[in-house]
Amino acid sequence: MTAAGTRTDGALAGVGLLDRERIVARPGFNRWLVPPAALAIHLCIGMAYGFSVFWLPLSKSLGITASTACPDLTLASALFTTTCDWRVADLGWIYTLFFVLLGSSAAIWGGWLERAGPRKAGVVSACCWCGGIILAAIGVITHQLWMMWLGAGVIGGIGLGLGYISPVSTLIKWFPDRRGMATGMAIMGFGGGAMIGAPLANLLMNSFKTDSSVGVWQTFIVMAVIYFVFMMGGAFGYRIPPAGWRPEGWTPPAAKSTMITTKHVHLSNAHRTKQFWLIWAVLCLNVSAGIGVLGMASPMLQEIFAGSLIGLPDVGFAQLDAGQKASIATIAAGFAGLLSLFNIGGRFFWASLSDKIGRKNTYYCFFVLGIVLYALAPTFAGMGNKALFVLSFGIILSMYGGGFATIPAYLADIFGTQFVGAIHGRLLTAWATAGIVGPVVVNYIREAQIAAGVAPGPTLYTGTMYILAGMLALGLLANALIRPLSDKWFMSDDEVAALQAKSAAVNAGPTGSFGIGTGGLDAKAMLAWAVVGIPLLWGVWVTLRATFALFG
Repeated sequence: MTAAGTRTDGALAGVGLLDRERIVARPGFNRWLVPPAALAIHLCIGMAYGFSVFWLPLSKSLGITASTACPDLTLASALFTTTCDWRVADLGWIYTLFFVLLGSSAAIWGGWLERAGPRKAGVVSACCWCGGIILAAIGVITHQLWMMWLGAGVIGGIGLGLGYISPVSTLIKWFPDRRGMATGMAIMGFGGGAMIGAPLANLLMNSFKTDSSVGVWQTFIVMAVIYFVFMMGGAFGYRIPPAGWRPEGWTPPAAKSTMITTKHVHLSNAHRTKQFWLIWAVLCLNVSAGIGVLGMASPMLQEIFAGSLIGLPDVGFAQLDAGQKASIATIAAGFAGLLSLFNIGGRFFWASLSDKIGRKNTYYCFFVLGIVLYALAPTFAGMGNKALFVLSFGIILSMYGGGFATIPAYLADIFGTQFVGAIHGRLLTAWATAGIVGPVVVNYIREAQIAAGVAPGPTLYTGTMYILAGMLALGLLANALIRPLSDKWFMSDDEVAALQAKSAAVNAGPTGSFGIGTGGLDAKAMLAWAVVGIPLLWGVWVTLRATFALFG
């Protein structure tokens, strides 16, 4: 690397507060301030995973103590009724809208994000996510389900997509030496958002609950305000490196892997390559299998182990009374919480490991280990070994989360960093697809087994486990077919220079560190990390406390 050079600040006349040119880092800026900014946004939008905490209270928003049920209620009439309580299934469509709109909006506006910069995208994300929750609160007050769908599901889903991809290319550019770790730190926050948001929502709903209100709309408003403050802080904390920047004392390895390019593919060409669609299949199949487990974790544990969860190993699920079923449902909720911890930890662990062993090898680990664990799960269930069963699915869910965190770095390795955020946005259509395919396939298999006369127990899920293993086998094949791109797909140096012209004009200077990115975990960086770390640690503590109480 050339020695740290000088940096010349260009005039910013006419540049708006949210414009990309405004957030180019200056000498003395510490790159370790960027991951906390990304976490501030991801921890907020990650509450999408925990929104189910509102379903049961909302299903009694009119009746308060019990649902005001209407036998002739349909999905269409539920959207506009003011006299009937909503069904959980009607509310659950908000969850589906979250992830369909997340993938769609990331694909549609990913290119705009690259041009506008992460600060503007973060601000729009905050307005959509928090504004959508406010609109949903109005929907609760007026008892209009369509307004909740539009607010939280559609507008909030757009905010999810923009917020999810806003830090990806920025972090990869700030940490070319640790791509996997950098994206893992941010995307870990999306998995951890529910650990903070769900218990916070419960606390708020209990505080606001009265004889005439279940406390949901008040909780929506308070959480929207809190999230808006955090997300705006994250958006304004974003900085991008100047053109030609690289970390102090770091040089690209002389003998680089052929799977890591130093060139760049234009956004308009990325989806024309077979590598894009192979990586799309890799993500879709990995997520389909994992999200299927997330969706059936609670009933699966209850139906497989039944009475053994409460010291009655010879009592099957069908023989349990209502009180016993309530007890094992509580234990299953602890199981779901434990899986969320593995999901979060896997996002950081596997993404960081991918920096050492490579992205393709990391996905080989996901698929080979996943196939083995899915294939062994029926054996563990048949043995009645809860510890091995829970551990195997914990590892599976760590690889589910790790897949999300590793994929941006995988894309940067194959397509370069110039458009990686936008390419990642388009690839997230695989998540939207998996969010529908995974649960539908798993639920269909279960219903087919029940229709065939299979009683709740280990055998009810045997076929499911083998089919999920088969999906991972297809993912293994897709990963094996991924090869480096041919030179015809890469932009010329002149094309790249033209795209970087704005940044170069504001930050002219030789290639080097420019005195930017140094400082490590100094006092300012530690304070920024504490702002996001303390809430995250609180969420982990709450989850572990519940898990130890249930399984200990």
